[in-house]
Amino acid sequence: MQKNFSLLFFGKRKRSNPDEVFIFVRITVDGVRTEFSTGRDCPTAHWNTKASKRIGNSNDVKAFNMYLDTIRVNVYEAHRQLMINNETITAETLRNKVQGKNDRPRMLMEIFREHNDRMQQLINDEFSPATLERYKTSYSHTLEFMQYQYKISDIDIKNIDYAFICDYEFYLRTVRKCNNNTAVKYLKNFNKIIRICLKNGWLDRSPFVNYTAKVKEVNRVYLTEAEINTMMEKQFSTERLNRIKDIFLFSCYTGLAYADVAALRKSDINYVMSGEKWILTKRQKTNSICNIPLLPPAEYIISKYENDPVCQNTGKLLPVASNQKTNAYLKEIAAICGINKELTFHIARHTFATTVTLTNGVSIESVSKMLGHKNLRTTQHYAKIIDKKVGDDMKQLASKFKELAAASSF
Repeated sequence: MQKNFSLLFFGKRKRSNPDEVFIFVRITVDGVRTEFSTGRDCPTAHWNTKASKRIGNSNDVKAFNMYLDTIRVNVYEAHRQLMINNETITAETLRNKVQGKNDRPRMLMEIFREHNDRMQQLINDEFSPATLERYKTSYSHTLEFMQYQYKISDIDIKNIDYAFICDYEFYLRTVRKCNNNTAVKYLKNFNKIIRICLKNGWLDRSPFVNYTAKVKEVNRVYLTEAEINTMMEKQFSTERLNRIKDIFLFSCYTGLAYADVAALRKSDINYVMSGEKWILTKRQKTNSICNIPLLPPAEYIISKYENDPVCQNTGKLLPVASNQKTNAYLKEIAAICGINKELTFHIARHTFATTVTLTNGVSIESVSKMLGHKNLRTTQHYAKIIDKKVGDDMKQLASKFKELAAASSF
């Protein structure tokens, strides 16, 4: 927005010598003014207050007045730049820009810390705890990389270039032993910090401009129907393993991630108009709505723990142990059941998407909605790995062709 702006050079008499004046600049914006010294002085009698310049024709006087003209040009240029960038124009911002006080170095890790601190304050509002943890890890990796590669603990963002990005990626893949997708995710987190710098005008160009990296498709591990039945029928000698097994199977029949199962309360179970029980909740990771009909095995597991002391005291739907303990016990369960897979709780979600739903003819659109996916492409990864479903579909197609062939022979 255009504001009233004026510039004036004036003299202030020296206390030590009234016959000389210091020359100051006064910037006024909308009636508010600020002043700073030019660093020049001259005899009081030689200063022309009305013309705002020194009187005389000598080379020294000409150089003196040219210096003042340079300051005048710098002030008007600073004013023009603030207008172009749509920044707030005040007498103080103009003075600071002319004096270069706005050009302090912007340090990468300082910006990264501020980002994480703000994210911390928005936990369970805009971000999940898992997202914050991922950015904290990314911060640590970035700091360790700079100490390893450059023997520094911070860097001016203007010194981050394409070579820095490539070195960081190489560090993640070699020193940190990250696989392709993990390295790409950490660089994606780092790129968010770079985008913050770009949006604030602290960087003119992204160091990621020429950088390309792709997430490789991975084979998602899931349990087959036979493996689910083996686990379901197995009774363990310890209560802790039976509980972990039941809660894992509950996720197999609902598709909920660990954090969502752990957060479930009895109030999340509701009857819909058809009279069926549904889970009505939101995913903690994406805040997307998940409405899931309760299959009989999942409903049975809920009823099994209805009077469990942990559930009674906490109001939780199921007595869920910590994620770390759950995954440790699942490996023990897999070994006892003869399941030769690296079992983690998240495999239950894959199992729901593949063995429980898509394999049994549930549409990919319905599965995507129940999983709380915001993009159908995410769900399509599961559809690609179901060879049995492809085989069954092709058998039905082959059967139709056989019927047509038989009919045409009459």
